Amino acid sequence: MKPPLLIVNPACGARGSAHDLPRVLTAVEKTLGDVIIRYTARRGHACELALEGARQGYPLIVAVGGDGTFSEVANGVLTAGDDGPAVGLINMGTGGDFCRSLGIESGFEHCLEALALGRERPVDVGRAVFRDFSGRRVERYFVNVLSVGVGGLVDKYVDQMPAFIGGKAGYYLASLRAVVASKERPLQARITWEKEVRDQIIPAYIVAICNGRWFGGGMDVAPMALPDDGRLEVVTITEHTKRALARKVSLVYTGRHLDEPTVHHFPCHRIELGLGDAEAERHLLLDVDGDALGSLPLEVDLVPHRLRVRA
Repeated sequence: MKPPLLIVNPACGARGSAHDLPRVLTAVEKTLGDVIIRYTARRGHACELALEGARQGYPLIVAVGGDGTFSEVANGVLTAGDDGPAVGLINMGTGGDFCRSLGIESGFEHCLEALALGRERPVDVGRAVFRDFSGRRVERYFVNVLSVGVGGLVDKYVDQMPAFIGGKAGYYLASLRAVVASKERPLQARITWEKEVRDQIIPAYIVAICNGRWFGGGMDVAPMALPDDGRLEVVTITEHTKRALARKVSLVYTGRHLDEPTVHHFPCHRIELGLGDAEAERHLLLDVDGDALGSLPLEVDLVPHRLRVRA
């Protein structure tokens, strides 16, 4: 049997992380034994390496990096088709949100412990179809959260942060900047839940479509979300003023935003979102598992128990 394949993002944890990558990889080899290591060289490379590894028959592919690296690895494995390898995560990123959703405590040691135990669980994924920044219609899986509106701007601003600002502080500051720059949009939604379909207009600054519970470096956006319960949780946030919206963003860290009258929640199995205006849609960015990857129009379907995760 082939050894585990590690797909390592060498830039992981660059923002404020105290982790030392060589030390982490040494600990991985002590825990898992022989491993094959591949390093990413650019955005999207982890997806390519995972697809190649799945086709070569590696039984376990482990992402060493953040939520974005894990999402790319999951996409590569899922693209390879059914009966693909199990996936694992050694978190060294600034967010670590999907680890929280899996019940893994912070720190790469806890990720290693989960891998060493060898227990696998099937988790749901979301399948999204949207337009990338070149205008092409693309398909992408997400394992944690896809958000519309403020989230895409947050990704953009986090990338512009100085290296010494990372983690929760970086995401929070980027969120406040995104609040100032964002606009409320009347989103045209078609929602499918329990085989019933309804159309509605959702006025919102933020629409978060959640498979996992946390995003944005510890924001408890969907406390009811479980990654293996066969449903997506949608949370929408709007407000009358930017000051009030900024306060809402701060409440998301504790989950208290759901008590607010301008915050709404509903479950779904499928959701379609658009504005009916191609130019306006182009400017409403999507945050897909922590990366700004495109814009509206958007179609999302739940794919239950599609990914095997060692956690």
